[in-house]
Amino acid sequence: MSELLYSDVEEEVRASVRGLLGQRSSVSQVLARIENGLPYDQTLWRTLSTEMGLSGMAVPERFGGGGASLRESAVVLEELGRSLAPVPFLTSAVIATSALLACDPDEYANDRADLLAKLAAGDLVASLALPWTTAPGAAVTPTVSVAGGALSGQIRSVADGLAADVLLVPTADGLYAVDATAEGVTRTSVVSMDLTRPIADISLSGAAGRRVSASASAVVASALTVGAAMLASEQLGVMEWCVDTTVEYAKTRYQFGRPIGSFQGLKHRLADLWVDISQARAAARYAANCAATGDADLPVAASVAQAWCSPLAVRAAEECVQMHGGIGFTWEHPAHLFLKRAKTDAVALGNADRHRQVLGGLIDIRP
Repeated sequence: MSELLYSDVEEEVRASVRGLLGQRSSVSQVLARIENGLPYDQTLWRTLSTEMGLSGMAVPERFGGGGASLRESAVVLEELGRSLAPVPFLTSAVIATSALLACDPDEYANDRADLLAKLAAGDLVASLALPWTTAPGAAVTPTVSVAGGALSGQIRSVADGLAADVLLVPTADGLYAVDATAEGVTRTSVVSMDLTRPIADISLSGAAGRRVSASASAVVASALTVGAAMLASEQLGVMEWCVDTTVEYAKTRYQFGRPIGSFQGLKHRLADLWVDISQARAAARYAANCAATGDADLPVAASVAQAWCSPLAVRAAEECVQMHGGIGFTWEHPAHLFLKRAKTDAVALGNADRHRQVLGGLIDIRP
């Protein structure tokens, strides 16, 4: 299937992003940022968003975006997964942007156009204000009320909530855009397993908001489905780093006078992992293609990708830690960062069990 292959343009995007991240956000540099307590890399994000135009890749040209598709965004996510670069690409350039694009085009068009233009230019970072574990299709009970355009309530565990300039807040009265630095908005950092993607609790107390959609439920469901489909590409990048790094280590680490990669037990484990990752790549690419083309099969593709990629990313990271032996269990080696990202991604936007349950309903598999 040609849609599973990478185009020449996508490979050029990959080369550009990988080259920049290798210079500016290698895994050793990310580890150093974590140790300094400053995971979010604003300088890197400015380069990616403004100089390379990645924040506006999926934004149509009429709003000042690049007019590319989510296929190219998926390639960027693969590379961000390989480096764990602490930037809000998935939350802002993919999920929040998809939410704005999913709104009724005839309602509040000017407000949305302004937001999309600023997101595309890299002038703003946006985050969909929902718990990071919220699954597509899940019943979302609004925790924020609206009175006279002022919003009050709490939202827990919002991914990249600290990095956001604008919060897209679902309410029973529609979807509102709230200035994250405005009066009445309090953001509290939450200790997360994954230190490269900060989580925050959001408290609103009479915060002013602009309504960008009269209905929030359909918009949120669409954005979360796209997010789940695209998350698989990030998970693919995590898997690829883990297996590539482990293979290289197995070639150079000697025990009993021979490289550990020559031991049959390790060779079989790595070969099985490589085969499973090849299957994950197909699932992730199909999900990204469905998201890019608006294919009606997107909900199925997203759930298939998450049901397969979530547990596999965890397994790949666990194998990476174990096959590195003692050094793999230390803070100084970056393997633990990938295990933590894999673990948190496994529950983000719905865990594998949830997606299997959803998938059963979509394709009419009855217990």
